[in-house]
Formats: sequence, structure tokens, C-alpha cells
Amino acid sequence: MCRNMAAAYPWTLFLGMLVMVSGTMGAALRKPVDVAFGRNYVPTWAFDHIKYFNGGNEIQLHLDKYTGTGFQSKGSYLFGHFSMQMKLVPGDSAGTVTAFYLSSQNSEHDEIDFEFLGNRTGQPYILQTNVFTGGKGDREQRIYLWFDPTKEFHYYSVLWNMYMIVFLVDDVPIRVFKNCKDLGVKFPFNQPMKIYSSLWNADDWATRGGLEKTDWSKAPFIASYRSFHIDGCEASVEAKFCATQGARWWDQKEFQDLDAFQYRRLSWVRQKYTIYNYCTDRSRYPSMPPECKRDRDI
Repeated sequence: MCRNMAAAYPWTLFLGMLVMVSGTMGAALRKPVDVAFGRNYVPTWAFDHIKYFNGGNEIQLHLDKYTGTGFQSKGSYLFGHFSMQMKLVPGDSAGTVTAFYLSSQNSEHDEIDFEFLGNRTGQPYILQTNVFTGGKGDREQRIYLWFDPTKEFHYYSVLWNMYMIVFLVDDVPIRVFKNCKDLGVKFPFNQPMKIYSSLWNADDWATRGGLEKTDWSKAPFIASYRSFHIDGCEASVEAKFCATQGARWWDQKEFQDLDAFQYRRLSWVRQKYTIYNYCTDRSRYPSMPPECKRDRDI
């Protein structure tokens, strides 16, 4: 299942050419605003395992055999654009998971997940995404990235509005989850979510289904972050709607769907880098889940 990623990286050249020949996107997202960690976030556990640099503009999460660590947003949000730059654990990261996700606070919770699954040295990271609605998940998709995410910082972002959820890597859409309430599929629309990130040990499942265990002689494992961008409708956890619903930039018509250029990029990721898609897993879903066709996941 693993491929030689050195052979895959030339696709970054193809992607750059695709950008140049296609011109400006009709639905280009607003550029993230680089702000310090303390502007939008606070530590949640193992405070001494978070290290601060450059006046708090950059942080590191440290994982050792005693504990990992994590942080969360100060506010809760109903819709918006959420982004941060991350540089993942280098070297032998097998067994570790670096997570960036949005989640509501109740039993029938909504959740939007990026999970970066570590691997042995020389083997590629796996990026797993998932969407929970009303407490139900099981919508995993897994991809390889077209670059080494341990070498440089890259943007990982979520656009969430009433029409769709878009997962992006450096502005490349890697997944879309559309509002399919008319098909009987729940969609996150009335539960404010906080943004979280964490680095933790999950060697019971993260790498090759738990066959590869964390090598603690390589600890501490370090993930780096910067550019803690939040542009969302802040709401109390009891709120059921956004006070500015319909008036924000992400509510406008050009953000109700991807444009043709963005769909071409999504198709590129699907064809070249997708290694698992719940939509095509007939052992789990004998009948294809109803949202998959609308999300162009088949």
C-alpha cells in the first residue's frame, strides 16, 4: 500500500502548473491571518509539554512515554474558516497521532477531523479525515500527501458553512462533505464547535492497524505549529444559529460549492493519493452511503 514518496513529489510541479494555467479561482478562500497562539487558543493538558517560540507565534507539542499534550480554542464557533500551519513529527513517528479537529460538546456530537498517522522512517504519513454528525462517524477517508509533511510548514484548513465542509491542504481541496439533509444524512449546523489539536500515542491502531508500536527510544516526538487562524461566527455552546448567518463571506453563493478548478484538484487527489474511502468499502457499506455521489467520492 505504501509507495515511494520521492517519486510522488514531482506532482507538486504538476499542481503548480495547474494553478498557473487555470488562473484565479472563482471561489478562492480568504488568506489566513497569521496570529500568535495565545490570541485564539489555550493549552488543555500537560502544559509543560507545550514549548513556545518567537513570542508565542510558534509552538511545539511534545510527546514522551509519560504523556502527550494538546490545546483548544478559547471560543466556540458555528461555521467559518479555520486554519493552522503544521510541521509533523519527523523520523520514526510510528504509533503517534497528530490531530487537528473541530468538535461540539455533547453526546450526539458533531466533529470534523484531520488525523495524521505516523509511520516508520522512510514510510509516508497517512492523513485520515472523518466527519461525525449527531454522534455518528465511520466516514473515514485516507490519503498520502504529495510532499513530506515533516520538512516544512504547510497549511491545513477547514471551511464550514451551511452548504458544505471542505478539507484543504495548502488550498488544495482533499475532501468535501456536502449538506445532504434532503437525503436523510445529518449535517453539522446547530452545535457550536471548538477547535482542538493534540499529539498522542495511539500505537494500538494508528500504524498498520497497531502492528507497529511506538519506539520510545526516539522520544520526545515533536510536532510544530504556527499561524493560528480563526475566522468564524463565535457563539455560546447553547446557540442554535449564528447571529450573522447569511452575511459572512463564507455564506455567499461562490462558496456554496467548489468551482471547476477546485473539483479538478480534488479529482487529482482522489486519483493519485487516496488509499481508503468509506464510500467504496462494500464490506462495511453494502449499499453506498447516500452522500457519496453528491460529494463526488465515487
